[in-house]
Amino acid sequence: MFLAAVDHQDATDDAAKPSGLRILHVMRAPVGGLFRHVGDLARAQAEAGCQVGLVADSLTGGACAGDSLDELSPFLALGVTRLPMRRLPHPDDLRIAWRVAALVRELSVDVVHGHGAKGGLYARLPGLVPIFPRPARPLARVYTPHGGTLHFRADALDGRVFFTAERIMGRVTDLIPFESDYARRRFIETIEPPSAFAPVVHNGVSPCEFAPVIPAPDAADFVFIGEMRVSKGVEDLLRAFASLPKNLRLALVGSGRDEGAFRAMARRLGLDGRVAFLDRMPARAALAQGRILVVPSRAESLPYIVLEAIAAKAPVVATNVGGIPEIFGAQAARLVEPGDPGALAAAMRDALETSPAARDALAAEMADFVRKGFTIQSMNEGVLRGYRAALASVRLQTVAAN
Repeated sequence: MFLAAVDHQDATDDAAKPSGLRILHVMRAPVGGLFRHVGDLARAQAEAGCQVGLVADSLTGGACAGDSLDELSPFLALGVTRLPMRRLPHPDDLRIAWRVAALVRELSVDVVHGHGAKGGLYARLPGLVPIFPRPARPLARVYTPHGGTLHFRADALDGRVFFTAERIMGRVTDLIPFESDYARRRFIETIEPPSAFAPVVHNGVSPCEFAPVIPAPDAADFVFIGEMRVSKGVEDLLRAFASLPKNLRLALVGSGRDEGAFRAMARRLGLDGRVAFLDRMPARAALAQGRILVVPSRAESLPYIVLEAIAAKAPVVATNVGGIPEIFGAQAARLVEPGDPGALAAAMRDALETSPAARDALAAEMADFVRKGFTIQSMNEGVLRGYRAALASVRLQTVAAN
């Protein structure tokens, strides 16, 4: 019923169509998969005729983040604003939310789209607090969780706090485009069925990413790519790898707060000379550092590295978490249960022992599946449809209230 009303309004309200929308994306750390998602959306939306701006943290990312934002800036007609954002709740959150509300008014945006817990807070909190600057025109408030809050446990204190905050901010949320069906199910189970329009809009990759990646001449047998955090399952990977033949090598590409602990663990397991820790690098360069990608995560939403690897026809061993089964499709039975080093080692051994012909055929099949359902174009079209539906509903409510 809601969608029928929105479709009727779309036909009569040209101002709500995607071209010409003024969109402000709000996020915290300008690094990693979340930033890739926002950057891909910003480029695609600008190319669709929208005017786009970005608000991001000024405390993280260093020179790498600055370079990435400079590269994105030609697509950001509404500019880049960097503000100091803390990862955990902080008294400054109210000040930052005020700054975002003032920017929304100043730029006269149609859509403010918060990404992740902090981006979602800053995009939506002003709608709950009457003294905050009011938007200059009817405004659709949009939120994409990107995992984050969804990984908390409902029986833990921090989980109860964050889930309660999500329920409160749900009152002023007009659209939640989930990046995976897993994320939508998890939101419903742990928080509440959203009252906002809540489509699943999968992350996507670009056509050029379907070119195969050729392993480097000195590539390791296995490669891990990602943040060095416990939730990424690096401990499980090191234990699994330690049980494999000693002539094999593993490359770990990335950085993070737990890197020191993982280096120490590798030494304790006697893996010196077999495991290489490499600095963060672009995904395709990182994929070339190994012959088989291993994704041992204990928690995920819809990881880009799995999409990127499958598109590039790289063999992937991964855990059955988050939206990864949605990327694997008919091959989801190959996934390994998280937190089980023995099962992970067996899957890694099987991948090594698979014949090149069978490996290539499987890689081609999986790449075709990703090509059909996980593209930047389909992601952007899905998000823009959501914006249009949400904005049309907001305008109907505005007219009814007046």
